[in-house]
Amino acid sequence: MNCGRQQDKPFRMMAAFVAVIVVFTLAGAAIPAQAQTYKVLYTFGTNSASDPIIPGSGPDFIAQGRDGNMYSTAWAGGTDNRGAAFKITPSGTETVLASFVFTNGLVPLGGLTLGTDGNLYGTSQQGGDLNCNQGFGCGTVFKITPGGALTTLFIFPADLSKGYYPYAAPTQGTDGNFYGTTGGNTGTVFKMTPTGTLTTLHTFNVTDGSSIASGLIQGTDGNFYGGSFGGGANLDGVVYKITPSGVFSVLHNFTGSDGNGSWSLIQAADGNFYGATVAGGTSNAGVVFKITPKGTYSVLHNLNGTTDGLNAYSSLVQATDGNFYGVTDKGGTLGYGTIYKITPQGAYSVVHNFDNTNGANPWSTLTQNTNGILYGDTFKGGKLTVCGTPGCGVVYSLNIGAPPFASLVSTSGKVGSKVGILGQGFSKSSVVKFGGVQAKSLTLTGTTFILATVPAGAVDGKVTVTTGASKLTSPQTFIVHNSWSSGAVLPTALQGPATGVIRGKVYVVGGGTNSGTVAINQIYNPSTNKWTTGASMPTARFGGASGVVNNILYVIGGTADGSTPLSVVEAYDPASNIWSTKASLPVATASASAAVENGIIYVVGGYANGQRTTNVESYNPVTDTWTGEAPLSVGKSGPAVGLLGSTIVAAAGYTNSGTTTGENEGYSATSNSWSALTSDPTPRQAGCAASVAGRLVFAGGTAGASGSPLKVVESFSASTNKWTTLASLPKAVIGPGAAEVNGLLYCFGGSNNGVLGQGTVYNYLQIYQP
Repeated sequence: MNCGRQQDKPFRMMAAFVAVIVVFTLAGAAIPAQAQTYKVLYTFGTNSASDPIIPGSGPDFIAQGRDGNMYSTAWAGGTDNRGAAFKITPSGTETVLASFVFTNGLVPLGGLTLGTDGNLYGTSQQGGDLNCNQGFGCGTVFKITPGGALTTLFIFPADLSKGYYPYAAPTQGTDGNFYGTTGGNTGTVFKMTPTGTLTTLHTFNVTDGSSIASGLIQGTDGNFYGGSFGGGANLDGVVYKITPSGVFSVLHNFTGSDGNGSWSLIQAADGNFYGATVAGGTSNAGVVFKITPKGTYSVLHNLNGTTDGLNAYSSLVQATDGNFYGVTDKGGTLGYGTIYKITPQGAYSVVHNFDNTNGANPWSTLTQNTNGILYGDTFKGGKLTVCGTPGCGVVYSLNIGAPPFASLVSTSGKVGSKVGILGQGFSKSSVVKFGGVQAKSLTLTGTTFILATVPAGAVDGKVTVTTGASKLTSPQTFIVHNSWSSGAVLPTALQGPATGVIRGKVYVVGGGTNSGTVAINQIYNPSTNKWTTGASMPTARFGGASGVVNNILYVIGGTADGSTPLSVVEAYDPASNIWSTKASLPVATASASAAVENGIIYVVGGYANGQRTTNVESYNPVTDTWTGEAPLSVGKSGPAVGLLGSTIVAAAGYTNSGTTTGENEGYSATSNSWSALTSDPTPRQAGCAASVAGRLVFAGGTAGASGSPLKVVESFSASTNKWTTLASLPKAVIGPGAAEVNGLLYCFGGSNNGVLGQGTVYNYLQIYQP
């Protein structure tokens, strides 16, 4: 086979596009000997004239299938020399799965990703519609079975309204849809259903990025993250975030000195995102970087263009040893590229230098198979007697000495959902546990794949598969959605405390115990699941409203004896561990609720002057002043209050008629007016409520004045004006403290009665994962 055969126009166009993005240079220098074991598994061009050639020349990703083999694409070769999909075993046996023939696409640059259905999904950069791109086509999205049956799901049309030239394989989101990007013109982000209905979510406009060649990764927060080669404030590319509904934001604009041209990202075990750039940095050779979900950016290492390598086209993989591994296209001892390792702290080392004969110019992102070994392929190189200069590429392995592990096809789901688990040595006797809770329903496929049903009671955590004496653990944490778990119990059991979140810690202040009200300040750290204490509040009370502004907790009103409302307002500064007294609430009120909007605390309803009040008072911490606002339509105490967008929602509560209500209202600070919303299906009061992931989540409470605690949990969406029933509260409670941290609802304490000094007061910490 002549791997140096002439390519047609589409391939030259692809090369020209990439050449615009980055300028290549060659450099070489001596580096230390490698400690890891490198092995060429397969040299492309070996089998037949239709063998794939030149893999890994785009954002290529090698996917592990359910059978334990690896699957990917090459942008040339195949029966029509327009690209092919292939399978390769861990020992190096290669099989051509399908060839591209224009109508189903050509130039498949992005490799493949494994879907939850066991099929592989990818894109072709061109082909499809003969009327697009002067007859060369604008690309496709396709599905291919492990047996090689290829289905075209979407053909990018000639009108370009849906984007064109997709480079990367799509990512399957937790909602089952596929999310991807196109690179033509300035580029787009799209969503596609499994049956091929495509929706454009965002069109780049240069100021927010352009030249999109990288794919997307879905973060644990449910949003998608990616990078661009160009555009942005400095035309050096950006890192961006986009929600599943298409809300787009730039997290970082590259400056050139801190990187230029971003490939795909990964989210590491620490929750941060890591990636590399093709150019930029101190030597204009690329950088390895870290960026937090909120956009705090730092350079971990500047490539020097010689010993370190040059032009990092690939993304990174975090192996099970905790380190990151990546490749550079050039540089190293002979200028043919490197494999490098970098720790989360930035300690960088080259672990392999490519020598052309055994591979050259890697662009492909490394994949760690569940056997513990890393796999990748190269754009060029190989045995010169087979393909002739510059070679057609190789598939290689890098053994870093890591043991086998379990890998999750889906990293989140609800109780009862089915989750695919990749691994080694599975059998009918294998035991699967989600966060330590055993799954009862398993379906085994061979020895490398298990489909497990998430069991009732499962909590967030690692997934383990035990087969005899072997125990494989997933490096990923599985998140159980619409589920409850528990945290470290409160040191002092109480009900009706004031709560506030400051710098990630929850302050649970005051409250009622079986013996009366207290002023204690209990501090919970969700990241460590541990409790500490702070300075006690000057006034012991429970049933107070609370809000946090500029890292200061304000506790407003409440009652010291269970019946007489207070007007006292006290503020706590964790930095100094000191309380101070502020301007009093105009009307002494207990059992009110509060929300903060635009730095102003709004205190809603409550019990005042012997009745349930319609009062709404706003407090400005800067001026230490109170202002009366438009009242509620219905006077009520113990309402569920939260800020949804710019609307303060006040749902349910206890009324003057002696009954609970589900009545629901929304307040606009801009117009100082309330409007009716859909009522809570469950009339109640004194529950655990907070705004979580854009919804008001309302858990527990009581349907009467006191007693008979509820387990019911519902959420309200202001955008749809609808309520949704959620997983029940494990332990029914009245009057718990509530807080939202990192998308989770925390419910602190509560009681089975709700009346001060009566019934049982609990020290529960119940945590809800949406």
